[in-house]
Amino acid sequence: MTQRPAKGDAFASQVEGRRAVMELLVARSRRVRSVWIAGDRLDEIVELARGAGTDVRFVDVDELGRRARTDAPQGVVATADPIEPVHLDRLLADPRAFLVALDGVTDPQNLGAVIRVAETSGASGVVVPRHRSARITPAVVKAAAGAVEYVPVAFVSGIAAALSQATRAGVWTVGLEANAETSIYKLGVADRALVLVLGSEGSGLARLTRERCDVLARIPLHGRVASLNVAAAAAVACSEVARARSR
Repeated sequence: MTQRPAKGDAFASQVEGRRAVMELLVARSRRVRSVWIAGDRLDEIVELARGAGTDVRFVDVDELGRRARTDAPQGVVATADPIEPVHLDRLLADPRAFLVALDGVTDPQNLGAVIRVAETSGASGVVVPRHRSARITPAVVKAAAGAVEYVPVAFVSGIAAALSQATRAGVWTVGLEANAETSIYKLGVADRALVLVLGSEGSGLARLTRERCDVLARIPLHGRVASLNVAAAAAVACSEVARARSR
């Protein structure tokens, strides 16, 4: 059954930070309404904005700071049409699906970093729960460094239910678990349609999410620190999946 995105699920329409605004203008996937500039060394952004017919406004640092919703907008704030989320069933229909699902990641910086990792690893989509998760705010968009312009995001009622839907669609579900027997480097299904599931910053995968995974895999660690944060774990696991799929 197709699930319609909830009304409040549109991405934040304010974009801050040089790389995020640059990619917003380069992608041209949505209308950019205005770009506010404070400071210099932003000629390329100004040129791209004017080339797209976007209103460019030069303001002082204090005015930009009042408009910004992050601590360090790097001299530029843009407003654009929101990006609407996609349906999970559309992502699962891809025979080469490579999805990254986040089970309870609540830190905006981590969420943005994982979206960036997913996009640069060639993931075809990101899956985020509507509850018990960070929202797609300007801080997340900035941390993603423009990746939200390219990688589709689906919001779901719960990750466990999404994994059941993936299984019915014939898509493998792989959960990262510190104590799993299988190494991520020996993941036999890496080159198949799959959902890679990352747990929360503190407690990892929820019990029901863990039970719904077809495979649990660990990242072998060789130092004294016992764990990686979720963004670092995503970078290692997504890179390995990308490597396996490129062979």
